[in-house]
Amino acid sequence: MTLINYGLRFHHFGLAVRNPTAAMKVIRGLGYECSKEIYDPLQRVQLIWCSSSEMPAIELVSSAEMPSPLDPYLTEVSELIYHLCYSSSDIKKSVEAIKTDNVRVLPVAEPKPAILFNGALVGFYYLKGFGLVEIIETV
Repeated sequence: MTLINYGLRFHHFGLAVRNPTAAMKVIRGLGYECSKEIYDPLQRVQLIWCSSSEMPAIELVSSAEMPSPLDPYLTEVSELIYHLCYSSSDIKKSVEAIKTDNVRVLPVAEPKPAILFNGALVGFYYLKGFGLVEIIETV
């Protein structure tokens, strides 16, 4: 099965950082435009959306509360690409399609509304052999 059979389309990559100001300096130098930082109380993180007409979107994610869901990722490094995000018209259907390919899917965070995406549902899943994936449900 190919990824397209899972009903997923690439949306953005998530860059976890301890210092969003330093990361934004580089991102802006690459030609990206960045939103103001916002707090997502359900995800418990600070978020900055960075977009470019020529390159993939970047979601800058930093800790907002302690403990933070980023703690396991930022314990030894100060920045890393920690998730890939895909959009789906139906998160549950996409997850089930991945499972039919004999991929172990571990729910990390069940779908909940995301302030950065105007309340669209987002869920996080660890795909064995691939890594952490965020799936955003588009209507």
